[in-house]
Amino acid sequence: MNTYFSNRNLFLTAIISILVLLAACGDNNTPSEQESETESTEEPSEIVIDSAMGEVTIPAGAKKILAPFHEDALLALGVTPVAKWAIGEMLQYHLESELEELPKIEWNMPLEQVLSYEPDLIILENSMDSYEGTYDDYNKIAPTYVMTEETTGDWRKQIEVFSKLLGKEEAAEKALNDYEEKVASASEEIKNVIGDETVAAMWVTGDQFFLFEKNRHTADMFYGELGINYPKLVEELGDAEVQWNPISIEKLSELDADHVFLLAEEGEQGIETLENSSVWQSTSAVENGNVYILNDTSSWTNTGLIASELTIDAMLNTLVK
Repeated sequence: MNTYFSNRNLFLTAIISILVLLAACGDNNTPSEQESETESTEEPSEIVIDSAMGEVTIPAGAKKILAPFHEDALLALGVTPVAKWAIGEMLQYHLESELEELPKIEWNMPLEQVLSYEPDLIILENSMDSYEGTYDDYNKIAPTYVMTEETTGDWRKQIEVFSKLLGKEEAAEKALNDYEEKVASASEEIKNVIGDETVAAMWVTGDQFFLFEKNRHTADMFYGELGINYPKLVEELGDAEVQWNPISIEKLSELDADHVFLLAEEGEQGIETLENSSVWQSTSAVENGNVYILNDTSSWTNTGLIASELTIDAMLNTLVK
């Protein structure tokens, strides 16, 4: 009997020892796990990213941003810069509903102006030739990121890169997904109305006429993304060059587009010239009543997510009635 109780006590003692050991192990793991979770959610203090200047390290948490001419990408991420790009009185008017109260920064980024805004981060284009200062000059004022050539010319890439610089990756994903949904919906709506008919866009300024090539500004969006067909004359123009050359009224006689958007401010002389031109009046779009004069040209002659969305809205409001 004593032997039984002795063995039983030894067995219980062993079980208790094992439970105590397991509890201790569990306690030892908990702080480590909590520490790991804390580390994974902790915001980085620096961002290491490729740029036109090679791999650079940018402090995280910038709030006062200067990204002249690329405010569209910032706004798409929900970020308002400290100043907006300008050439004298010329602005990116399609962004004015959100930037109207902001001060201007001249296109060549004068160093005194830049300094006065006390930026936390400066974002510049790939080509530095148009700026007053050098990379080192701006980098002394604030951490400076110079976009690669690819990023400078691709607004989607800008949103991606800017989101990394500003810790806005989720905002970037949402903005781009929402945009793709808008494009898909608009494409279907427009196709249901005009089918395979062709569309051309022409900017009228003064007494000059500029026909959009298939990849000029937001034409790249409505031809490439919405899937709208372009007429033969637009195809003959080829890809857009840096210099945008006007087209003669005589050449417009070859414009066989089914629909034409005329982008001209109210009272533009060129509209009257077209109305008095027998060449223009004989084009198929005019004869079929499919010429649409739009006085707000700003989104059409820019690029960016917001510019593209505004152009889509204008096309829907005009074609889908």
